[in-house]
Amino acid sequence: MAIRKLTGVLLLTVSMGAIAADQADDVVTSDPFEGLNRAVFAFNDVLDTYALRPVALGYHYITPDFMEAGVGNFFDNLGEVSNVLNNGLQGKFTDAGGALSRLALNTTIGLLGLFDVATEMGLEQHDEDFGQTLGVWGVSSGPYLMLPLLGPSTVRDTAGLVVDYAADPVNWLDDQGDKNAASIIRVVDARSRLLASESLISGDKYSFIRDAYMQRREFSISDGEITDFDDSNF
Repeated sequence: MAIRKLTGVLLLTVSMGAIAADQADDVVTSDPFEGLNRAVFAFNDVLDTYALRPVALGYHYITPDFMEAGVGNFFDNLGEVSNVLNNGLQGKFTDAGGALSRLALNTTIGLLGLFDVATEMGLEQHDEDFGQTLGVWGVSSGPYLMLPLLGPSTVRDTAGLVVDYAADPVNWLDDQGDKNAASIIRVVDARSRLLASESLISGDKYSFIRDAYMQRREFSISDGEITDFDDSNF
């Protein structure tokens, strides 16, 4: 199954944690492909309802909390490779250095990232992907897209997936079986993190996810320095 550093559902988790549900309802988003997007969303929703969510529930039920945390930490640590690259490309050299330090500490002292010792030492995580980098460089987001399996995106963020794929250490594995196994485990872990946040969705599910995603992306690209969502660049 094709995935990105954080799956669409995990991006939604971040979005829902960043803004209130009533804010998401107020966002105005360019969505000229809404008919197609809703069809893809319906497909993703069926897949989630009958496959991903049940598996995630089972995983969460049988996996001890410390082990589940370790799996999440491991994949978060792999994401530091992308954070080093994209923070550097955005000119955030302090954050790039911090991401490199996090990667080194968690990979060594943290036993391949199973333990997040870097956060305990005061090194904050600064998640960046190439879609955000393009946004910092002034590339407009373009219309909203709902991608099969991957979830919420935009034209700009979809183009960024090529670099995100190349910067993902899972894709560096030579053995296809190992690569598939790691990808499946990451998807299940990502979906399990969503379980506690599902109740935050209100109103029309498609619109909520779309608007939450778009507002969160603007917030991330500007490093939280915006107060109102601006869709003038669509």
